[in-house]
Amino acid sequence: MTTQFPTPANELDRILTLSDFNVDYSNFDDQFKDLAKLAASVAGTEISLVGLIDSYTQWIISGHGMEIQQTPREETVCQYTIMEEDHLEIENLSMDSRFQEKPFVTKDPNLRYYYGIPLKSEGHNIGTLCLLDRSAKKLAPEKTELLKIIAEEIVNRLKTYKTIELLRHKVTEVTDTKNKVVHDIRGPLGGIIGLAQIISEQGKDNNMDEVLEFINLIHKSGNSILELADEILSAEKKTTVKVKGDELNLRVFREKLEKLYVPQAKIKGIKFTVSISPETETVPFPKNKLLQITGNLISNAIKFTPQGGNVQVNLVLTARENPNVLRISVTDSGSGLTQSQIDNIIEGTSTSTEGTDGEAGYGFGLALVKHLIDGLRGSFNITSDQAGATFEVILPQ
Repeated sequence: MTTQFPTPANELDRILTLSDFNVDYSNFDDQFKDLAKLAASVAGTEISLVGLIDSYTQWIISGHGMEIQQTPREETVCQYTIMEEDHLEIENLSMDSRFQEKPFVTKDPNLRYYYGIPLKSEGHNIGTLCLLDRSAKKLAPEKTELLKIIAEEIVNRLKTYKTIELLRHKVTEVTDTKNKVVHDIRGPLGGIIGLAQIISEQGKDNNMDEVLEFINLIHKSGNSILELADEILSAEKKTTVKVKGDELNLRVFREKLEKLYVPQAKIKGIKFTVSISPETETVPFPKNKLLQITGNLISNAIKFTPQGGNVQVNLVLTARENPNVLRISVTDSGSGLTQSQIDNIIEGTSTSTEGTDGEAGYGFGLALVKHLIDGLRGSFNITSDQAGATFEVILPQ
């Protein structure tokens, strides 16, 4: 039997809006810490959390009063908040049938009060600012208005981050254009220098002293420009091993995936491993949507892998091709998929089911993956047998 969980009518559009921010959920704490603390101060609560809700998980990108990084979406109060237009207030969680048996109510931290405000972008609720306390209470109207202002500022900062990332991408494009220009001028300059050298070598026969002097100057100037071009290209090659804000390399990619998804695997008792191709582990590539694509595949694999099973991620960057090609494969040891189920996923018509431990199925994780891969002009393949399933993504870089 499939449990019904609250899902916005525009869920696919909602998670697509979130994916457009291209957020790395692991490195935002410092940027929102001040707002989280301010919100707790305004509300008079012990705890304040800033969370973004994707297909499977609520990611806590910053907080005050509680150390927590992620929560399964179906275990949160905030999954109900993103269904609201304005806010959700629950004065006593222990009196609400939806939450009174939840561990965060019956055990430490023994929460009672909840107040949540949706974080809105382009008309979609991508996350929440939530206030929590161990005592039941009710907020005064003037405080709620201040909290809404703080929630708007959180979204504004997210939009600023998005804009900066776009600008970084544009700067990268400009750098690539400069690189191309340098390559383009090398040919003509080399020709000029070669011609000048030939004329210089035959100059005595031509008896053109003034021309020879002029040609020698061209020769020297041309060599200087060519040396400058080599310096620029050399500098560009030296910087390619560094990872800019809008890039990843396989080593950094693996570290981020382990940080984000090892906790999910441990909670369920699953072995989670990430392997990379060592020969290209430091070659940079754009991080555009990669965490969203791979993260949804990993969460889906964990969902359908029983306790004691394995989820393996393999990341391979082939740098000999033009363009480079990134191959991502996620393999689980679950019950596998039928050909009909595989076809439905590829066609975007699959429906949600519960995981092996009754985890929620919201039905849009793999649909999001397929949409993002298509947008990046990649390919998506699924193979399966009784030993599990493998999801493979191939993306030109």
